[in-house]
Amino acid sequence: MATIPEVFEGMKKSYKKGGMKEDRSYYFSLEDHKYTVTFSDGKIKVEEGKTVDEADCVLKTSPEMFLKIWVDGYKPGMMDFMSGKIKSNNPTMLQDFVNAFK
Repeated sequence: MATIPEVFEGMKKSYKKGGMKEDRSYYFSLEDHKYTVTFSDGKIKVEEGKTVDEADCVLKTSPEMFLKIWVDGYKPGMMDFMSGKIKSNNPTMLQDFVNAFK
């Protein structure tokens, strides 16, 4: 099973160049793991910690749930958000994020 740091490091390689049409920032708070992923001019930048004042999209969940989504292909449903297992200010942008990768 991949680790959270391995997943974020791998995002640089699995990003489809131009996969994100607009410049956007995403902040991931996965308990002890915090990452900012920024898309600008068709490129991706992955940084540890919170490196933007206010991200366009924020995701808070457990490392286990994040890996279930990213590695296992789990598609979160409404109940995942309603129960608080996954919190986001913009779930639609999360789908755009997933689609930007191979």
